[in-house]
Amino acid sequence: MNSAVTEVEVSGKKESSSSAVSWGPIIAGAFAASTLTVVLMLVGSGLGLTMVSPWTGASASAVTFAVSAAVWLVVVQWLSAGLGGYLTGRLRAKWVGIHDDEVTFRDTAHGFLAWALATLLVAGVFGSALSATIGAGVQAASNVASGAAAGATSAAASAATGPTDNNSVGYFVDTLFRPPDAGATATAGQNDAVATAQASRILVASAARGEVSTDDKAYLAKLVASRTGLSEADAAKRVDTVLAAVDDAKNKAKAAADTARKASATFALVGALSMIVGAFIASVAAALGGKQRDEGEALFVRG
Repeated sequence: MNSAVTEVEVSGKKESSSSAVSWGPIIAGAFAASTLTVVLMLVGSGLGLTMVSPWTGASASAVTFAVSAAVWLVVVQWLSAGLGGYLTGRLRAKWVGIHDDEVTFRDTAHGFLAWALATLLVAGVFGSALSATIGAGVQAASNVASGAAAGATSAAASAATGPTDNNSVGYFVDTLFRPPDAGATATAGQNDAVATAQASRILVASAARGEVSTDDKAYLAKLVASRTGLSEADAAKRVDTVLAAVDDAKNKAKAAADTARKASATFALVGALSMIVGAFIASVAAALGGKQRDEGEALFVRG
């Protein structure tokens, strides 16, 4: 019993009173990593803007832009995490009387803490500036990639929300009531706003339901025939053509939304993976930096 107490007392005398965590090197490495992250993200935003253009055919495809952004995000994590972790390991004070395995573990933990602090700094302090700068490039790429479906998206949004925006639905209504000859004299009922409003409401309600009833289609054909002077058969064909165009616009809008959803999900997953890789690289770099520091100091002492 006495021998056990003696061992505890002896081991207590050997316990260091200093903390195993050196916050100075951790903070220094975190600031270095976060600063390099900001610089590289600004460079990536500039390179991304060179890939997009308002001119047709002059921009990179959406897939190319997304892949490039994901690769650059990984590169940013690797470089910034490696620099921050290495500086953390090289700047910490040498631990005396500690086993080599414990030294390696502490260096690895210091690198991880530096990466975690740098991530919080970038997300909290520099998040707004980064989002504003990078968002400009992403928005430009998104506008170029979805330019062809912009009209379709507007039409689908108007159909879903109701007749609050008549610009997109009005195009299809105008298509319905166009006279056979552009120079033909307007018929007596052609300027009837009531018929136009009825056709608009039918298109909006049908788009919301996902289908056009037989009665609505027949009524639209009669409206078109009375307003344009077309025969019942030709008016019915025009109605079918316009309804097919409405369905095509809705499908394009859905496809654009689905593409954006997949791109966002992929970007989020790649971002999470790059952060995990960054944490690993920061930890390894800190262990390497600490090892080189101790080896260099040992060589200096022996010399």
